[in-house]
Amino acid sequence: MPVTATPTRAAEFREALAQRVWVADGAMGTRLYSKGAFINRCLDELNLSLPALVRDVHQEYVRAGAEIIESNTFGANRKRLASFGFADKVRLINRAGVRIAREAARDQAFVAAAIGPLGVRLDPLGSATIDEARSIFREQIEALVEAGVDCLMLETFRDLNEVRAAVEAARAAAGPEMVVMAHLRIEDDGLLQDGTSIEDFTRALDAMPVDVIGLNCSGPYALFQTFEMLTAYTGKPLSALPNAGLGKNLFSPEYMAACAARFVQAGASIVGGCCGTTPDHIKEIRDAVRDAQPVPRSTVVSTIVLEPESELRPMEKVPVASRSDLGAKLAAGTFVTLVEILPPRGLDASQELAAAKLYKKAGFDCVVVSDGPRSGARLSAQVTCQLIQQETSIEAALHVHGRDRNFLSIQSDLLSAYKIGIRNLICVTGDGVVAVGDSLNRGLDLGGNRMGLRTGLLLGVEVNPSAHDMDYEARRFESSVKGGAEFAVTQPIFNLDSLEVFLKCGVPVIAGIRPLASFRDVEYVVNELRVPVPEPYIERMRRAENAESARAEGIAIAREIIQHVRPLVAGIQLSMPFEQHQTAIEIAQAIER
Repeated sequence: MPVTATPTRAAEFREALAQRVWVADGAMGTRLYSKGAFINRCLDELNLSLPALVRDVHQEYVRAGAEIIESNTFGANRKRLASFGFADKVRLINRAGVRIAREAARDQAFVAAAIGPLGVRLDPLGSATIDEARSIFREQIEALVEAGVDCLMLETFRDLNEVRAAVEAARAAAGPEMVVMAHLRIEDDGLLQDGTSIEDFTRALDAMPVDVIGLNCSGPYALFQTFEMLTAYTGKPLSALPNAGLGKNLFSPEYMAACAARFVQAGASIVGGCCGTTPDHIKEIRDAVRDAQPVPRSTVVSTIVLEPESELRPMEKVPVASRSDLGAKLAAGTFVTLVEILPPRGLDASQELAAAKLYKKAGFDCVVVSDGPRSGARLSAQVTCQLIQQETSIEAALHVHGRDRNFLSIQSDLLSAYKIGIRNLICVTGDGVVAVGDSLNRGLDLGGNRMGLRTGLLLGVEVNPSAHDMDYEARRFESSVKGGAEFAVTQPIFNLDSLEVFLKCGVPVIAGIRPLASFRDVEYVVNELRVPVPEPYIERMRRAENAESARAEGIAIAREIIQHVRPLVAGIQLSMPFEQHQTAIEIAQAIER
């Protein structure tokens, strides 16, 4: 049931929406920054600590002619507030935001509740579930409705699953009478961040219980190019809130006003601005669309030829055994041996290629190339894999981080890797790379659009048996397996008990083995890598009299660990300190084939 709200103008706003074009306000964050708020401060919390500053921004927009002002609550959800230590103040911050906006608006403007994304990725690209998202949104929206908002304005969403969760929470908290506006942020090409097309995301929004469909936070030109196409797929009222740029590169108020007039001609019922938009911009926009009426329009959905449903289904994935030699061996239950190397420094890869040839001769099945170690100028892992496969006869595996990449760049990287012959991936658990690879393996891009061809990537994930929160690590692993992971590689292990949780998910597990090089190396592993080493192993390394005896003891310990894990796992991956290739070969030669 919806919450009980204080008196609002919600019913009045619903009736007024269809009567003419309405002007919304502009940026809140950039205005607060311009008035002295620090960029690393929680702007939503200013509703409690500096309410006069927030009220001043609202009043500027009201004086400029804004007829809809948004509460300073864009990031006032539990997830975002927690990063500033304010998770327990969700209700207070949201109620204060509405009160301040109401004081500034009086009877001159409607008050819209600004609701932004959670700031975390949702399953399967991240750890937050849809149910969790829905619950967090509802907590915020209930507080906003209790405080007496006139409408709900969802903004800057880039994920259809997340905006759907927010809409569902909005209807549950506010009921059917409250106007709900849902705005997406598009890329410069008019697609969502994950590649979802204009038609697909507009149809998806049209099917949701929202009253207004909008775009915000993109530049006027890119937004207009997309906006013109929305009317083909929805008959609902439309909203356009472009940004005005940032810093010294702001678009002029005159240009923004001309754009607003064009948005109205294209069918917008609400115009305003986003980041960088000032009261001066809003004043010009208000003058440009004064007394404008919404342009009558009809949807042309019925004239669009839809593809048969059967053609939209994902393709069957290539069997694991047919994707690579490593995949064939894992599918057959053959014990595999992998070894990790780093990309070369600079342009000379001769040492890495020589090592790969030695590993092939020693019987290793695959060379794993680490992705982007942050130590000096190195070739990319992808290029290193390509060189190894071109110039030696051993198969390579690409270690892939989601770090420093958005999902479109990850998608491009994986397509490129497959195109040049790389078939094996080892992904960091929980960063969404597996979900990207699984989608490509089914012939779909991240937006669910058919590519015509499918990839045949063997998807592995890295797991951490030494994680501080093992319950969380296990949940991440289970989520990755559900999302398409087909095998796992552990970070280095010295204690078999830590393996148990990862052996229950039904995919092959390859144990990470790291030979200890010295007692100082033990201290590094324990204190900096945070990998626990049993005391008997520590004592054995402490007693080593010199470098050679320490190396021999490290090899002996590694062999013992391999002997113990051999019945439990699908193989091993050796990670060598200081790139000691000969040590890896000596360890591998003791493994029974």
